[in-house]
Amino acid sequence: MDDSRLLADAALAAELVRDAAALAARIREGGLDVERKTSGSDVVTQADTAAERLIVERLGAERPDDAIVGEEGTSRPGTSGRTWVIDPVDGTFNFTRGSDWWCSALALTDEADVLLGAVHHAAQQRTWVGGPDLPSTCDGVRLAPLPEIAREARCAVTYLHPPFYGGPVGEAFTRALGQVGTLRMLGSGTMDCMAIAGGQWDVLFQHSVADWDRLPGAAIVRGAGGDSVVVRAAGVDWTLTGALAAVADVRAALLEE
Repeated sequence: MDDSRLLADAALAAELVRDAAALAARIREGGLDVERKTSGSDVVTQADTAAERLIVERLGAERPDDAIVGEEGTSRPGTSGRTWVIDPVDGTFNFTRGSDWWCSALALTDEADVLLGAVHHAAQQRTWVGGPDLPSTCDGVRLAPLPEIAREARCAVTYLHPPFYGGPVGEAFTRALGQVGTLRMLGSGTMDCMAIAGGQWDVLFQHSVADWDRLPGAAIVRGAGGDSVVVRAAGVDWTLTGALAAVADVRAALLEE
């Protein structure tokens, strides 16, 4: 891909997630209307839909040939072979409860791979951008390569719905836990990936992750020298994102069926 085009897309993406997060934060200050989607913890608010609409309208004007897919229902075809994938508020449950562990995120893909991801954390006013061929940055400063941490000292981030604590999925989850020393469940997979990209945590593993929850963080972690793969185990697809050795070890553990 042409470097100048990728840089222009990255600049646009950073602007869009900053504006979307700022809009969502302003709406939250005025009070939220919370609706359930698939479960008590899977919720949506008017901030999610407004932030997605902001991004879609801008992309429609500036990238009219690209397809767009959004968590809150946007599905627009394109002719360029490229697709923007939007998560207007990642961590909506946290967002509705007053936690600041949420962000606005998007990714750009072509027919072969993810090209870039962009994430904005409204609480800290920090913006990450990066991808496999675009070294990842936070507020314009290049991220250091991901450290490789000894297995017993690794910190994993994840989420597992309570109904899956038992059975084959729970057994696979337990095998993965054997590759880390400690565990966090914080409620925003994309923010978790930003912490991995910054060296705070080491690996994310989670099953049945939608593209809008997976791709922005995967792109930025890969741009910092990490890896992100999807592997099928226990009848579900697991997303693994993080430092190279940690991803490889968790992958091997999940496949020990």
